Amino acid sequence: MIYGIGTDLVEVERIKKELASYGEKFMNMLFTESEKTYCTRAENLAIQAQCFAARFAAKEAFLKALGSGLRGGLKWKDVEVVNNGLGKPELHMQNTAKQICDDAGINKIHVSLSHTKESAIAVVILEKLEIEIGG
Repeated sequence: MIYGIGTDLVEVERIKKELASYGEKFMNMLFTESEKTYCTRAENLAIQAQCFAARFAAKEAFLKALGSGLRGGLKWKDVEVVNNGLGKPELHMQNTAKQICDDAGINKIHVSLSHTKESAIAVVILEKLEIEIGG
């Protein structure tokens, strides 16, 4: 059963300005070490901004699918975007995000990311295992 669906659209230029102005401080507030390593593998700031924008959109889309926003101890870095061996993005939950998902019975998370030079979009679908009670 679908627990929630979220989508988010981010302007790449906004992220590029934050990276140029605040650099490491901006990245450390929102992104895990793994995400920073993945996105900074390109030296071009515009390419980095596209990568970070897509990951930020995924985090926002997750919060929208959850329906709670960023509260109750939930932090940006509790939601991590990791690419699998084939390059497909996956959301990994840590700390409070993992606890919230476990408590809600969310057992499957789908994420899709896309970006252009101007914008990045993410869609997140949360699934909850249905348990039938009775005979």
